Amino acid sequence: MCDDKKSSVLSIAFYPWFALGHLTSFLRLANKLAQNGHNVSYFIPTNTLPRLLPHNHYPGHLTFIPVTVPPVDGLPLRAETTNDVPSSAIHLLMTAMDLTRDTIEAHLVSIKPDVVFYDFAYWIPDLARKHGFKSVLYITSYIARCAYFAPDLKSGHQSTGAEIIAPPPGFPSQHFRMQAHEAETVADVGKEQDGLQGITISERMRIAFGKCDAIGVKSCKEMEKVYIDYCEKIFGKSVLLAGPMVPKTPSSKLDEYFDGWLTGFGAATVIYCAFGSECVLEINQFQQLLLGLELTGRPFLVAMKPPKKYETIESALPEGFEKRTKGRGIVHEGWVQQQLILQHPSVGCFITHCGVGSLSEAMVSKCQVVLMPQAVDQFINARMMSLELKIGVEVEKREDDGLFTKEAVHKAVSLVMEEESEVAKEMRVSHDKWREFLLQEGLEDSYISSFIQSLRQLTIG
Repeated sequence: MCDDKKSSVLSIAFYPWFALGHLTSFLRLANKLAQNGHNVSYFIPTNTLPRLLPHNHYPGHLTFIPVTVPPVDGLPLRAETTNDVPSSAIHLLMTAMDLTRDTIEAHLVSIKPDVVFYDFAYWIPDLARKHGFKSVLYITSYIARCAYFAPDLKSGHQSTGAEIIAPPPGFPSQHFRMQAHEAETVADVGKEQDGLQGITISERMRIAFGKCDAIGVKSCKEMEKVYIDYCEKIFGKSVLLAGPMVPKTPSSKLDEYFDGWLTGFGAATVIYCAFGSECVLEINQFQQLLLGLELTGRPFLVAMKPPKKYETIESALPEGFEKRTKGRGIVHEGWVQQQLILQHPSVGCFITHCGVGSLSEAMVSKCQVVLMPQAVDQFINARMMSLELKIGVEVEKREDDGLFTKEAVHKAVSLVMEEESEVAKEMRVSHDKWREFLLQEGLEDSYISSFIQSLRQLTIG
């Protein structure tokens, strides 16, 4: 490695968890670093590489290194990402990732990086100490979620659901309380065992946070300063800010079919609903969501996977639904150009599962936002958006089991889409403020410049 770190080009490696949201989030940062002239090696599952290859914007500095995902008993053949497996098989995918340790080590010995970014590969810091590079745990979600669980991550305590309903002592906000069903879901996930050593996910993350040289996060102090400070205090190490990493609007055009259909409606009248590439609802909740959209009387476009135990969208639709909503509603199975849909002038409301990528796209759109969190970090994301940043309304759910009704969906949409609603006015003002902030010229460049300086300081420390 070069001794003059302040002026040198950094050699940086990335090894994200095998989930598309993590892979794309890491890649966004990798592109930013490559754009600034640093040499980036990005480890990616072999068959997933073609999907991300078009998003390598600086091939002169950013190199994809394909990694064969080892076979594991019970893991579907050719499965590489969480998109390829049911939730019950996630632990097998973690085992497969852990089995790549020797392969990754051999590559790192050859590359001789200054810094390696990782998340679920908790053994990267051990390789860092062995081979003389620095390790950065990179968080692809808002750091508020990590702050909420920071004391447990630090101590290794396995909390019960009842213990994590309320924020930990000293937590800088009381907005982030969880419902009973949410807390139980989080606690159950933390107890799940995975990987070669059979450790729990909580223990995996405790080691990942405890052994890294620094924590990196896709965030900014304007949004999360109190949570950044809290994490630095709890973990006793620096939190490096990469900035908000706002997704750029694609240069491609929206599919003619969707563009033509949307254009048939007035400005800001269409409801768009999507729950990401992995979320799969139970049939009851799938149908309640659609019936709630029907109740609004507004046009809607839904992009979603079939509910659990159903092969197709059509077979799961409520009885008579297709006939009743013909001409004003589309329920599409599969991927859509979400960013372009959100920018379409006819779309006025976005119902989201609160994944970080979708929220980032929502924040730079002009759509009103309805929040329907479905999984672990999404619960905290929803509170942050609705109660702190005030750019969305959350659909009400039952406290005990987390189920929502068609009436609750209708109520949330009405609150944000009725022009004279006080809630809608407040959300619109706050949303406009944050959109202008995120899109301001020079914001990301400033954060990336500081981030790179922090990495240089880390390598000489």
